[in-house]
Amino acid sequence: MENTSPLRVVAIGGGTGLSALLQGLKLFARQKDPAVPSFDITAIVTVTDDGGSSGRLRREFDVLPPGDIRNCMVALSEDSALLSRLFQYRFSSGRGLKGHSFGNLFLMALTHIMGDFPEAVRVSSEVLKIAGHIYPSTTANVALEATLADGTSVVGETRISRSRQPIRRVRLIPRKVAPMAAALAAIAEADVITLGPGSLFTSVVPNLLVSGVPAAIQRSEAARAYFVNIMSQPGETTGFLASDHIRAIHQHAGRRFLDYAVINIRPITSAVKKRYAREEAKPVENDIDTILKMGVKVVAGSLAQRGEKVRHEPLAAAAVVLRLAQEARRRKNAQP
Repeated sequence: MENTSPLRVVAIGGGTGLSALLQGLKLFARQKDPAVPSFDITAIVTVTDDGGSSGRLRREFDVLPPGDIRNCMVALSEDSALLSRLFQYRFSSGRGLKGHSFGNLFLMALTHIMGDFPEAVRVSSEVLKIAGHIYPSTTANVALEATLADGTSVVGETRISRSRQPIRRVRLIPRKVAPMAAALAAIAEADVITLGPGSLFTSVVPNLLVSGVPAAIQRSEAARAYFVNIMSQPGETTGFLASDHIRAIHQHAGRRFLDYAVINIRPITSAVKKRYAREEAKPVENDIDTILKMGVKVVAGSLAQRGEKVRHEPLAAAAVVLRLAQEARRRKNAQP
């Protein structure tokens, strides 16, 4: 019997890249055009952030870092809602308040009231009327550790991001942490699973270090796609080709599961390239032949947002996800 339920999208990652994709998916999900199918969106978000407001709250109140999840909630919230603006409000002064966002403080307080961070996220999501579900990749209080090219170890997402040494491998502290059952269920039922866009080693890979997540992705009948970074990140992915990103994902996951690599083919202007070059960053080279030899299909599109900062354009990225989800659903419906 043909499945006509909403297309199920699971987006895995963190940082600004994931929230941008979610914003684009939300716009599709809320369209009234009958030609556009409806979406069921689930975000699975990394919880290794230890910088800024999130890091301070982790240290002072022993809560999971709320920043990336707050950004995802706002991305999926109603556009005109005053509450979404309130959640992003950042205090510019005040002893103990300066630098904190209201949304982070709200999630921290609600966590203590509810006694459970995922429940605080669920209740907050209802307040914001978000178009989807958001789960932390684990409820364990984890830190990220990296082994660099020179053999030294660095602990903490912020310190790892600032390192200018190439990263050889990252791992969680503690090593074994459990995933959320609801997140695994969403992966099992998905039509499409996306990784990224976002920082390879600090936003995408940490989710794959949670016990059970890579195996769940591999078992899923969904289309599994990775949004390759448009620009390299100093130290973190300096000199990485697109295929190196894919290789790092499979190595950290301990298995090969990607079906698609989504790459940008919109040229970056010379002025923008020069500005990024001053920070030792440059466009990632898309070595398509190598990717294809790895058994991964390539989806190419004009995905770079125009402007001074090179980012994935939310609607363009979401359109790719929509197409992959539709193709996966058709394959599922065609099965006897």
